[in-house]
Amino acid sequence: MSFAGSAWSQAAPAQQGGGAKPAKTPPLQLRSLSPDTVADPFPPVNQKFFTAESPTVATVDSYLHTLLGYNPNRIWRVVGIQKTAAPGVSKVTALVSEKVANAKVQEAVFYVMPDGKHLIADVNSGLLPFGADPYASGRALLQQRADGPSHGSAAKDLMLVEFADLQCPHCKEAQATMKRLADDFPKARIVYESYPLVDIHPYAFKAAAYGVCVAKKSNEAFFAYAQAVYDTQSQLTAETADKTLDDAAAKAGADPTAIATCAATPEAKATVDESLKLGADLGVDQTPMLAINGRLVPLGGIPYETLKELIVFQASLDGASAAAPLLGVTSK
Repeated sequence: MSFAGSAWSQAAPAQQGGGAKPAKTPPLQLRSLSPDTVADPFPPVNQKFFTAESPTVATVDSYLHTLLGYNPNRIWRVVGIQKTAAPGVSKVTALVSEKVANAKVQEAVFYVMPDGKHLIADVNSGLLPFGADPYASGRALLQQRADGPSHGSAAKDLMLVEFADLQCPHCKEAQATMKRLADDFPKARIVYESYPLVDIHPYAFKAAAYGVCVAKKSNEAFFAYAQAVYDTQSQLTAETADKTLDDAAAKAGADPTAIATCAATPEAKATVDESLKLGADLGVDQTPMLAINGRLVPLGGIPYETLKELIVFQASLDGASAAAPLLGVTSK
C-alpha cells in the first residue's frame, strides 16, 4: 500500500520463512454477511519471526486498523516484527486480504524507526507517521496552526484542510471535490492553506500573497478570488499574470491596487511562508493534498466514495462523529 493512500501497491506470496511448513491446524473461519463462512486465508503465525521488542503486535494492529479499517471487508494479520542490522529499526510484515472467497493475499512490509513514531515503507514514501494513533500529532498541528481561509464549522473536531497551489491544474480540478465535501460534511471545518510549488509554478506564490490580502476582507471574498484565479489559470503568464490577479481580486469585491500593494509586503509573504512551513511539517509533498484530521490523502485519483469513507472513518476514530451530525451525506 502507499501508506498515505488507500490501496496496496504490491502483491506477494503469503508464505513466510523460506518455505517452512506451517503446523497442520484447522483453518479459522471468518464471519461474513452471508450464511456461508470463508476460510482463513492467512498462514498461522510463526513466533520465530517476532524478534524485536518494539513495536508490539497490538500497536501494529491499531496502526493497520487506522490505515485500512475504513473498508469493513479488509482483514490483516501481523506475521513478523523483526530486528534489523540498524539499531532500533524493526521490520514489520503483515498480510492483507478481504472477506471474500478466493481473495488475494498481499504482503505489506515496512520499517519502524527507533522513535516508534515513524516508518519507511519504500524508497519513494519517505518518513510516514506510525503508532497506535499515527495521525494524532498531525491533528494537533492542524488545530494549532491551520488558520487559513475557512468555511463550515468553527469547531475543530473534524478538520478538512486543503493544501493547494492556485497555479496547479490538478488543484483547479479538485475544487469540484471540495465543493461536494462541503455539502456532504456541513459540520466539518474546511480550511484552505496555500502551498505554492514555486519551482514549477512561477506565479503561484504571488497568487497566494494576493489571496492573503483578499482574505482580510472576508473568507467568502477569498474563495471567490481563488475560484476566479482557477477560472483564468491559463493566463498566469509573464505578460498577463498581474492583470489576471488584479481581475480576480476585483471579482471578489476587493480593490486590485490595494491588494497588489498588500501582497508585496513582508507580512503577506510571511503568511504564505507560514502556510508552506505547516505543510512541510505535516509531510505535504504534492498538491492538491487533503489533511483529514492530520491524515494526508492526495486528492488526485481517489474515488469520491472512498474519500468519504476515509473521512467518516477518521472522524469516528477521533470521536468527532459523536460531537455533532457530521456525517449527513447528501450528494449522489
